[in-house]
Amino acid sequence: MLNIYKTDESILHKLDAPEEGAWIHLVNPTSKEINQVSDYFELEVNDVAAALDEEESSRISLEDGYTLILVDIPTTEVRHEKKMYTTIPLGIILKHDLIITICREDTPILQYFITNRVREFSTKKKMRFIYQILFRSAALYQSNLYTIDRKRTEIEERVEGDTQNVDLIELHELESTLVYFATSLRANNIVLERLKRYKRLEQYSEDMELLEDVTVEYQQAIEMTNIYRDIIDGTRELLSSVIDNRLNNVMKYLTSITLVMAIPTIISGIYGMNVSGKWMPLSSTPYGFGIICVLILIICLIAIMILRKMKML
Repeated sequence: MLNIYKTDESILHKLDAPEEGAWIHLVNPTSKEINQVSDYFELEVNDVAAALDEEESSRISLEDGYTLILVDIPTTEVRHEKKMYTTIPLGIILKHDLIITICREDTPILQYFITNRVREFSTKKKMRFIYQILFRSAALYQSNLYTIDRKRTEIEERVEGDTQNVDLIELHELESTLVYFATSLRANNIVLERLKRYKRLEQYSEDMELLEDVTVEYQQAIEMTNIYRDIIDGTRELLSSVIDNRLNNVMKYLTSITLVMAIPTIISGIYGMNVSGKWMPLSSTPYGFGIICVLILIICLIAIMILRKMKML
């Protein structure tokens, strides 16, 4: 899908044809749209399609007549029938008279601009527009990180109850998401550092101040990711310890029950041996069977008391 926008008096309008100061927005474009944009604006087809490759890493490339910026932005996906987070590339192509964005999904980051919810937004101020996109990206990273931490807290609160396999799977998915976030945030931070150094990109003092704010937000997101990864590691170790402890308790109870049940088994086994009855105690005593059963019960009760005193039951 290809849309063309341009701001007029801080209001974003949709255009039918590109013009100076416009914003060309491509969402999951077809091959025809990619070739059309490449030919019209004299761009390399591979650069336009780079953002559609999930394996593309964040980078900045100075080409003849334009600048390509690739950054990773957060998005959602379904894994194990649950909503999780991952990252996808967002391509930004900067020409001297307009800006082009390419993404394979309709991301909420750019929807903020399309719905006129960003103050002091102008498609004509291209570098400021790029930094505003990156600022919204950092804010979305932080929002997703807060959500991830809330999910981790919910899993941790269920530790005292019956921990399910789905909790362990979800915790693993959250940990995997933080790995994706950490990798993407570090790569994006490198792109920000390079944007500060490139003299080819015309920037004003207001742009540089916004770039500093974006850098701070990304640094905060990186720190949050590292902290939450450490916390999730601790939560995973806690779950493992709780599961091991429960298994140990079950084995302890089963061992205790086995010891108690072994008492009547041993006694009945002895009395069941094929020997002369006159040598077996109580064999000729009236109510001998009942007396033996009472003795077995008493011995079992004594064994239970000893095991309980040892906290085995």
